[in-house]
Amino acid sequence: MVQSRRKIVKNSKPRDSVRVTGVAARTLQVDLLVSDTSAEGSIKWGHARVQGPRTEMEDDIVLRVDDEGLNGFTYAAVFDGHAGFSSVKFLKDRLYKKCAAALQDGMLLESKDLDATREALGKAFLEADMQLLSWIEETGEDVESGSTATVMFVGGDRLIVSHIGDSSVVISHSGKAVQITSPHRPYGNSKVSLNEIRRVKEAGGWVNNGRICGEISVSRAFGDMRFKTKKKEMLDEGVQVGRWTQKFVSKIKLNGDWVTASPDIYHAQLGPDAEFILLASDGLWDCMSSVDAVRFVRNQLRQHGDVQSACEALANAALNRNTQDNVSVVIADLRRIQQQEGPEEEQNLGGEILQAAATV
Repeated sequence: MVQSRRKIVKNSKPRDSVRVTGVAARTLQVDLLVSDTSAEGSIKWGHARVQGPRTEMEDDIVLRVDDEGLNGFTYAAVFDGHAGFSSVKFLKDRLYKKCAAALQDGMLLESKDLDATREALGKAFLEADMQLLSWIEETGEDVESGSTATVMFVGGDRLIVSHIGDSSVVISHSGKAVQITSPHRPYGNSKVSLNEIRRVKEAGGWVNNGRICGEISVSRAFGDMRFKTKKKEMLDEGVQVGRWTQKFVSKIKLNGDWVTASPDIYHAQLGPDAEFILLASDGLWDCMSSVDAVRFVRNQLRQHGDVQSACEALANAALNRNTQDNVSVVIADLRRIQQQEGPEEEQNLGGEILQAAATV
């Protein structure tokens, strides 16, 4: 779903550095200089989806450019569904409306009140999830379905991301990959993964082979009622089919949702060295690193400057690398890459990933 309203270019004041903040109290300082972005002209957007080898397409994209309902900010969202498309279908319009209302039609984004913005987006995500769970229960449609969601709000020199799941946002900073989000997965040794595992266990759940209860590999998502409102029913069913024992279940204390829709919120300011923003589902990241993706897109924009073609080429590159998942790609081209013939030399790109976001 792509909607384009009006074009608004906002001026921004020069700052000493880019500050990328996450949901934690601390702020991580990153060496990215900020300047007036209006001189470069309006942002160009592209998007692409490919089904890949999956039998169904469960990804989707919503893009509302310079949206009047968000005071001129662009809303870009990637949904990655699982166990059916119903959760994505329900959320496509509703999550935007929830976010727009919670953000007071974009006034909070304009105000730069980060605490209020964080609270508003957290409320919007949780309310959308409650509505989705009620709808699934009422309709009985794809009762085990769920969806991750990574939403970007882009306006002037500012980027705000509200994120649950394992899609990712990366900024190209002079050819270097600046990782904004961290995937919510119950495996690995990253700080985010260890926190997710701890949260699941504190809520009474467990992780087996990198999956909650041995079943689901993302720890934050919309829907997935079996890990929220239907945990007891799921446990009882597991006993009946011999997946686990009654003795095991009797020791479990249910203290909260094992999969949550509470988002991590990130804020970044885009300096003159910020070339483009890349948002993609895990179908890309499972077969391509942030460094490789940034290099690929950068070379595409240097060669022809067409962001839509770059999106399509990147999605197809994931297919050529044998991705096993659906792939969704959104790129915001900040129009700071000069067209040149031929690809850039790999050594000039540095091959460095900057982890630029604080998380819980």
